[in-house]
Amino acid sequence: MASEVLCTRWTMVLIRELVAGSTRFGDLRRGVPRMSPTLLSQRLKELEAAGIITRRPVADEVGIHEYQLTTAGKDLKQIVESFGIWGQKWVETQASLENLDPSLLMWDMRRNINPAPLPSQRTVIQFRYPELSANRRDWWLIIDPEAKVEVDLCAKDPGFDVDLWVTTDLKTMTAIWMGLSSVKDSQSQLIFDGDPALARSMTQWLGLSHFAAQKKIIG
Repeated sequence: MASEVLCTRWTMVLIRELVAGSTRFGDLRRGVPRMSPTLLSQRLKELEAAGIITRRPVADEVGIHEYQLTTAGKDLKQIVESFGIWGQKWVETQASLENLDPSLLMWDMRRNINPAPLPSQRTVIQFRYPELSANRRDWWLIIDPEAKVEVDLCAKDPGFDVDLWVTTDLKTMTAIWMGLSSVKDSQSQLIFDGDPALARSMTQWLGLSHFAAQKKIIG
C-alpha cells in the first residue's frame, strides 16, 4: 500500500520539494520543472487523499492555496534524505551531469543561498550559461533583507542593477552545486565581472545541494 501511494511517477520528487519548503503550486512547478501542471495537480490531489498534505486557502489572496505536509507527510523526510544520500553515493557522476536542468539548479541554489556574508542592502547576482538557448541562458538571484521574499530567483531581467555577473557552463555549475567540484578547482571555467568582494566570497554565500557533503563512492 505504501508503494502504491509513494512510487508513482514523480511523486517522491514532489514530496522532496514539499519537504524542502515549497508550499504553492507555482513554486512546486519550479522545483519539479519536468512535471506537467496537469500531472502535478493530479499528484497533489492523490497526496491529499492519502493524508500526506493538506490544502488551505491563503488569507487575503483570492484563489491562492498552500499545500502543507501533515504529520504523516513530515515523517517522509527521512525517506527523502535516504534517497538523496543513496543517489549521491551510487549514481554515476557522468549520468548525473548528463541530466542537466538550469531551472532546477538555480531554484535549489536560491533555496540554499546564505545571505549572511552579503551586503545589508539588495544584492543582485546574474548567472549566465552561454551554451544554452536565449530563454534559458540568464538567471538573476536577488537577495534583499527588506523584501517579503529575502532570496528570489528571476528568469527574466528584473530591472535592477547587477552587482556580480557569473559566466560559466551549466555542467561546471552543476558539478559545484553537487559537491563534485569546488569554486577553487573550477576557476578556469568561471568568469566574474562586477564586485570583486562578492566574487571572492562566493564559497561563503553560494547555496550547494543538501547532499553535497556526502562523499561519492561511484565515480
